[in-house]
Amino acid sequence: MSKIFLDTNILVYTVDRNDKKKLSQSRKILENAIAKDKPVISTQVLQEFYSATTTKLKLDKIIAKNIIHNFRNMEIVQVDLGIIEQGIDISLLFQISFWDSLIIAAAEHANCEMIYTEDLNDTQTIRGIKIVNPFKS
Repeated sequence: MSKIFLDTNILVYTVDRNDKKKLSQSRKILENAIAKDKPVISTQVLQEFYSATTTKLKLDKIIAKNIIHNFRNMEIVQVDLGIIEQGIDISLLFQISFWDSLIIAAAEHANCEMIYTEDLNDTQTIRGIKIVNPFKS
């Protein structure tokens, strides 16, 4: 069973009715990750999910909270000082955004093999973790 880190955008698309294709794809990704792999997220992902869904998508805040509550069955990495420091290092070494670097640091902390995201370069490997853009065709 592989450990797959799910970036915020994958989870946000599971409730984004503005993009039917990504809605369908992201739900399949989530279902497969739960059924076949071990999905991992971080406290950063939970915070970004709540913010994006309630502001950009105008999702009801109680519904967003209930969805987040359902993520409790995934492994959740607590972003702490060590992960933040690693995120800074990754950002400096690879010249990528701090926020994307925190995702990589959290995935590394959880010993993930892959990160599913559309925010980084597809097929790139950073710190031994393969970046996969599941929406790239």
